[in-house]
Amino acid sequence: MTEHPTSHEGRKAMPARPQERTRPRQEPAAAAAVAVPAPAPGGGHGDEPGAPGSPAAAAARREGERLRFVGAATRRIARGLDLDEIVLGLCRATVPTFSDAILVYLRDPLPVGDERPAEPFVLRLRRTDRLRLTDLEGEELVLVPDPDPTPAAELCEVRSGGALAEVLRGVRPVPGDSAAARAALPELLGPDHPLPAGHRAILAPLRGRRRVIGAAVFLRRPERAAFEPNDLLVAAQLATHTALGIDKAVLYGREAYIADELQRTMLPDSLPQPTGVRLASRYLPAAETARVGGDWYDAIPLPGSRVALVVGDVMGHSMTSAAIMGQLRTTAQTLAGLDLPPQEVLHHLDEQAQRLGENRMATCMYAVYDPVSHRITIANAGHPPPILLHLGGRAEVLRVPPGAPIGVGGVDFEAVELDAPAGATLLLYTDGLVESRLRDVWTGIEQLRERLAATAQLTGPDHAPPLEALCDDVLDMLGPGDRDDDIALLAARFDGIAPSDVAYWFLEPEDAAPGRARRLARRALARWDLEELTDSVELLVSEVVTNAVRYAERPVTLRLLRTDVLRCEVGDDSPQLPRQRRARETDEGGRGLFLVNRLARRWGATRLSGGKVVWFELATR
Repeated sequence: MTEHPTSHEGRKAMPARPQERTRPRQEPAAAAAVAVPAPAPGGGHGDEPGAPGSPAAAAARREGERLRFVGAATRRIARGLDLDEIVLGLCRATVPTFSDAILVYLRDPLPVGDERPAEPFVLRLRRTDRLRLTDLEGEELVLVPDPDPTPAAELCEVRSGGALAEVLRGVRPVPGDSAAARAALPELLGPDHPLPAGHRAILAPLRGRRRVIGAAVFLRRPERAAFEPNDLLVAAQLATHTALGIDKAVLYGREAYIADELQRTMLPDSLPQPTGVRLASRYLPAAETARVGGDWYDAIPLPGSRVALVVGDVMGHSMTSAAIMGQLRTTAQTLAGLDLPPQEVLHHLDEQAQRLGENRMATCMYAVYDPVSHRITIANAGHPPPILLHLGGRAEVLRVPPGAPIGVGGVDFEAVELDAPAGATLLLYTDGLVESRLRDVWTGIEQLRERLAATAQLTGPDHAPPLEALCDDVLDMLGPGDRDDDIALLAARFDGIAPSDVAYWFLEPEDAAPGRARRLARRALARWDLEELTDSVELLVSEVVTNAVRYAERPVTLRLLRTDVLRCEVGDDSPQLPRQRRARETDEGGRGLFLVNRLARRWGATRLSGGKVVWFELATR
């Protein structure tokens, strides 16, 4: 962001360093780096070569001070990590020690790496700093903002073949009194902003590794000593270090952007809203300098209103780890779509990790929640155990077989089935939440369990804590030394579906099945006081059951679930999924799914290991 003519930090006076307070007015702030000391009084031995007051000694002293200044300035520039810090380092290092003001122009937009620069060649004023020494009540010298604005245009288009283009092409800094600078500076500063009379200037191109990326203008007021020839070398070194630093910062910024985009695409944009469970999630990178990692989470709706909950952690912090994470996450979604048991999902993930290459290790927790049976099935691959927070406030670490990490190969995974009572909250997380340099993983798990129990106590025994607030409170337990690893967090609040809200039947694959399905659905709707949906439900159930009976060889299942919506599920043993198509006027069929698509709120079909399930939902309000 361009900083308009202001001082370093604002318009308040900034006290000078102690050595600056005792210097006379005519030698502002460390100007000894470029000013010539006075000769020794009385001649004598001061005229001898090497004597303290001789010209040779004075020149050597000036050269030493100049080298110390360049070393300190380049170190300050090198400390910057991003573009603004580097430009700020250049300004702070040179004003007022080397110049009274500085203007830094950068190419807009800045090219990255081998990227072809945009045309036309435009320079934008990135930053300008001005300070000068002045008396406060005649007592001491202090640094204050220069009240006189430095003339500068915000934008400058570099004309091909113009004077400014020739200076930038030459790369070397040029003094302001040279013919090249006198022609180039008005083009850079703008025709409406002439350089004030008496000001001395150096115009220094900023050249990165492959091209010129900007320019810096160093200015001195008339009362200041003029720039010397050696000051051009100083300006060249400062410009070179600044340009190379900007090049690296731009490349790092592009890499960070790619990492952010990669991480964003690897994680779900939003969580689904399956029936009978509420979900919340959090993801935190290890640090600002490590924005991409291998932690991931997912929630995948399954047939029968079930949902798969997945949390995994690929070892390492790099683009490679993120890429492997993306491949494993995609594999897990595909396996979940096949409705495989949790232990089988982990087994296939283990095989996939081995196909990706050696040392592709990851931990993973895979759980399937059934809101109708109020049960959850969990399989673990070397991951920290989940924690279940009960409605009364009791938090327990679930006893799940630990298993071996994904990628080890040749190991079996074991699944356990546990109760998932309504109102309970399951917390899945990666080890970055509970393990750090300051604590081992089991100490962290115990602290997390205690934190969850304490949070639940605040809402009382009959009310579960809000899910989003619970996730935020869990992350608040992290201390200054607890961000050594990425953190993925997935919380699931089990609401379940009451047995009274479920109706389930088996239908023989015969011609009478659609009529029986309509009658059963009509009775269930009457029992639930949803008669206003009868016509729509009968029509849609008839169409879906008719399609199932046409291809099924075994009994067809029909299930209705009443929650905030009415959900109908029809299952059969045929693996062929229905596809909506446009029926021709002469076709006798092909319009069933068209009606489903027009009348239902949502609908879909999922292939199972032994067939498929076609479902649709209708709003109850």
